Amino acid sequence: MKNPWMNRMAPALRAALVTSALAGTAVAQEMEKMWGENVVKLRATDAERGQLFDEGNYAMFIHWGLYSQLANKVDGKTYYGIGEWIMNKNMAGIPIAEYKELARTFNPVKFDAKEIVQLAKDAGMKYIIITSKHHDGFAMYDSAVNDFNVVDATPFSRDPMKDLAAACREAGIGFGFYYSHNQDWTFPGGGNGPGKDEDGNRATFDDYFVKKCLPQVEEITTGYGPIEIVWFDTPGKMPKKYVEQLVEVVRKNQPNALVSGRAGHGLGDYQSLGDMEVPVENVEGMWETVDTTNDSWAFAYYDENWKTAKTILERVIATVARGGTYMLNIGPRGDGSVPERAATALRESGAWIHKYPQVVYNAQASPWEKALPWGDVTVHENSLLLSVFDWPVSGKLYLPGLKTEVKAAKLLIGGESEPLTTSVENGWTVIDVPKVAPEKLVSVVQVDLAGAPDVDPTVGLDPNTTTTILATFAEVEGATLEGRRWMEKFGEWKHVDQVCDWTAEGSAAWEVEVLVPGDYAVDLKYSGKPRVVWKVAVDGGEVIQNQQNASPNYQTFPIGWLNFPKAGRYTVKVSCVEGSPEKKPTEGYMEDASLSSISFTPVR
Repeated sequence: MKNPWMNRMAPALRAALVTSALAGTAVAQEMEKMWGENVVKLRATDAERGQLFDEGNYAMFIHWGLYSQLANKVDGKTYYGIGEWIMNKNMAGIPIAEYKELARTFNPVKFDAKEIVQLAKDAGMKYIIITSKHHDGFAMYDSAVNDFNVVDATPFSRDPMKDLAAACREAGIGFGFYYSHNQDWTFPGGGNGPGKDEDGNRATFDDYFVKKCLPQVEEITTGYGPIEIVWFDTPGKMPKKYVEQLVEVVRKNQPNALVSGRAGHGLGDYQSLGDMEVPVENVEGMWETVDTTNDSWAFAYYDENWKTAKTILERVIATVARGGTYMLNIGPRGDGSVPERAATALRESGAWIHKYPQVVYNAQASPWEKALPWGDVTVHENSLLLSVFDWPVSGKLYLPGLKTEVKAAKLLIGGESEPLTTSVENGWTVIDVPKVAPEKLVSVVQVDLAGAPDVDPTVGLDPNTTTTILATFAEVEGATLEGRRWMEKFGEWKHVDQVCDWTAEGSAAWEVEVLVPGDYAVDLKYSGKPRVVWKVAVDGGEVIQNQQNASPNYQTFPIGWLNFPKAGRYTVKVSCVEGSPEKKPTEGYMEDASLSSISFTPVR
């Protein structure tokens, strides 16, 4: 279970010590010794730092720049992938001089800072982080040190960041900047930028850092009032000495601001996970994940693959339930307007959050350490908040492994509540609920406990619905359990944990708890080459084996029915028996099989 707020703040406060004048002193060492019993005192003297990040758990990210007006189309050709990389050689490969010319026609007259801030508030977000300079080197604010910026180089001729910072302050939400500190594709010496200056002289990274990067970070941390976060990105091979200087500038000018983990060299205040990555198991410490409302961070004209309000809520709640903070991106058009479908989904999901704020704000991680078949769990003190996405039509909601006594349970309906009855069956808590879900998006059940939640996190096979168990939680022998990350379009990352590199004796095993004995249909989700033979066995019980097709993409295939003769605990093992029949065993025929999950569905 995730520790309370003050324990999560510890990494950030320690980072502040390391980078401050106290680092290495007797004072700092003494503070470290007494850390455990004095966190409350530390918080009292540093109350603002990281509070919106930690207690709010939800924020808006904005990617907006010259690339937004291209919208992924250059010279009539569409480039599929993340729009903010459009000038890069991996996308359109636009020459620097040609890209800079775009500024002459960049005129975002539909940008409305108050409208965007109101959208963030309506969505339930607690702060906004926006791109002050992305990898293309174009500053979306009035930079005195480089004229490739929105005021000096465009007909717009005003600083939209001033408007946005003021609107955030007026609305009472936090404000901060993204800044690409290593990469700069248009300034001599910047990461992945030109190696020579305009006079043909060799340019070094130090030239870029001294002339542009460091003074621009000074600008964004002094010209826009209080800042919540400075979100550095893609440090690459940037030497530590440069990152230390940038962090020092932030500490000096914005002592209450956090520094993102992507600053590099462990100098950030918190961990930032991979793009579009919502973890499937609890993560310790202070962390965030960043996601986007469709597939591209910047506006792409073709990208209408929007997340629905329900999907947004699933990902917000899953992130908070794993112990983290969720930052969701919008990509305004080149004219500054926000795509309507993104705004609609944000407002609809936000209306739900405003009805059930306790599910998200100042909430702690799930004691089950992973999602449950019907939804997910966040915690407030000694109360469990059950967010039910798959409502049980049987009228029974099951909680496996809960050891703490239940004092009361109630169905939350907006600001009202209805009492619910509970019972215990073979160690499972069973809650009687209405057969019709009270909410269209997500229904909420509150379970008040006699003490802190204590849970056996063993996976329970839900009697109502399909229980999917990810490879992440397998015990693996004779095979490899590893993370896999790939792009389906350029820059659009997908993540999965897989069991691969199967040997003839290899297995992936999960311990499961069965409440209702009987037959369960077993499905496996995997990728590979046609055809694959899988064996699924209950330790000391039934064994099934089947050959099914395969695909380069992960797909779910039925294997057969398994019987659990009585309630209790079982170990289920999966083995890859054969691969494509056209291959011989000596050629490694199982090398392409990659298992990502197993599912059990009760057979009525």
